[in-house]
Amino acid sequence: MLPVLLIVDDEKSTRDALRLALEDDYEVYAVSNGRAARELMDSEPVDILLTDLRLGGESGMELIDYAQGLPQPPTSIMMTAYGSADTAAEARRHGAYYFLTKPLNLDEVELLLRRAAHTRSLEERNRELTTRLNPTGGLDSMLGDSPQMQPIFNRIRQVAPTTATVLIEGETGTGKELVARAIHSLSPRSKGRFVAVNCAALSPQLMESELFGHEKGAFTGAMQRRIGRFEEADGGTIFLDEIGEIDIPTQVKLLRVLAERSIERVGSNEPIAVTVRVVAATNRNLAEMVQQGTFRLDLYQRLNVISIHLPPLRERAGDVVLMANAFVQELCRENNKELAHLSRNSLELLRAYSWPGNVRQLRTAMEHGVVMCTGTSITPDDLPEYLQQNEPDRAQLPRSVAQSPMHTEFELDSTPMFNLEYIERQTILRALQFTGGNRSVAAELLGINRRTLQRKMAEARDFFREFL
Repeated sequence: MLPVLLIVDDEKSTRDALRLALEDDYEVYAVSNGRAARELMDSEPVDILLTDLRLGGESGMELIDYAQGLPQPPTSIMMTAYGSADTAAEARRHGAYYFLTKPLNLDEVELLLRRAAHTRSLEERNRELTTRLNPTGGLDSMLGDSPQMQPIFNRIRQVAPTTATVLIEGETGTGKELVARAIHSLSPRSKGRFVAVNCAALSPQLMESELFGHEKGAFTGAMQRRIGRFEEADGGTIFLDEIGEIDIPTQVKLLRVLAERSIERVGSNEPIAVTVRVVAATNRNLAEMVQQGTFRLDLYQRLNVISIHLPPLRERAGDVVLMANAFVQELCRENNKELAHLSRNSLELLRAYSWPGNVRQLRTAMEHGVVMCTGTSITPDDLPEYLQQNEPDRAQLPRSVAQSPMHTEFELDSTPMFNLEYIERQTILRALQFTGGNRSVAAELLGINRRTLQRKMAEARDFFREFL
C-alpha cells in the first residue's frame, strides 16, 4: 500500500510538477488551499502533508496545527520561497518534520519524503509490536476485582481462541475496545493486525470506501486505488466500534461480507477473499433498534454470535479505587512526576461519585489530579471541580468511616463475640476492600507499614485470599 501524500500549494505549476515526480511512489492528492486540504484530511487518513507556507490569504502554519489535532496526524513538511531561520524554527514548533526552501530540488524532496515515509512506517510498526507484545494488549490492561468482572474475564479467555464473531455492548467509556484488543491478543490471530474503525466518525458516503476500499476513478477525487480496512485486517481482527451508527445500505453490504467472507472495492465487481475476525461494539440497544426497523435483524444475528456486556462503573464501585490508583501510577510515570497517592478524602469522593463517563472519565479525573498535585498526596483540591462539589453520601460509607473525623476505622461484622485476632483481620479486610486492594493505601489507613500488612496477610492466606 502506497503512502498517502497530500500536496497543498496555490501555484498549479508546483502542484503538477510534484505530482508528476512523485505519483509512482505515493498516492498523491494535490489541492490549492487550506479548506480543500482540511476536507480531504477529514475524509481520509494522510501519511505525509507537504504544504506551502503562504496559501493565498491562509497560512500553512495553521494547516499544520489543524493536521496535528487529527486522530492520525500526518507527518508535516513545510515549503516556502520566504525561508529564514526564524520561520523554520516556528514551523518546527508547530509540528513540522522538516522545512524546505523554494525553488525546490526534486532530488532533495524525494529523499526527504522517503525518509519521512520510512520513519512513519517504523512508528506504525512499533505501535503494532507494542500492541502484540505489551501485556496491555491482553487481560492485564483490564483492571477489576469486582464480582461483575470475573465472568467477563472468563468469557474473554473462552472466546478468544475461536473464530467466533463477538458483539460487545456497554455504555460509552466502559472499555469496549480494551475487550476487543484482549480478544485479539489472546487469539491465534495475534500476529495479524488489529484494525479499529470508529463507525460513528464516518459519514455514510465515506463508510463504504473506508471499509471496503475503492478503485481509481470510482468517484470524484478517487485518483488512486485504495484498500479498505477489511483488507488491512486480513489475517487479523477488525474492530467495528459503534456499529449501531451505520446506515441500512452499508448494513446490507456488511451482511454480505460476513456471509461470504469476501469484499468488493467501490467501483469494482471483483470479489476479494478476506480472512478476518469481526468484533463489533455498541453503546446502543441493537435489539430495540431491530424492533424499530433501524437495524437489520439478519445482521444483528450475524454479529451477536457471542455477546459480552460490560457493566457501567457505577455497578462495580469496588473497582473504582483499584483502577484510580493504577491510573495515578501510570500517569505519574507518563508525566515524569514523583509517584503520588490519593488522600483518604479523595478516595471518599471517588467512591461516592456515580461516574456517568465510566472508566474513561475516571482516567481523565486522575490525570487532572496528577497534573494539579504539587506533592505526593492527591487531595480533593487537585481533583476536577465536579468531584469536589459532589459531597460523599455518608449513608453509603461504612458507619465508622462516616463518623470518624480521620476516616481511619472500619465497621466490623456484627458478630456477637470474637477475639482480638479476628478483629484485626476484619479491620485489615475492610481496609483492603475500601481501597480496592491497594496495600500501600490500606497500610496508611491502618497506621502500619506495608511490610507489616503483607506479613499479616500471609499469616492468614485463606482469610485474605481474594487480595493475594
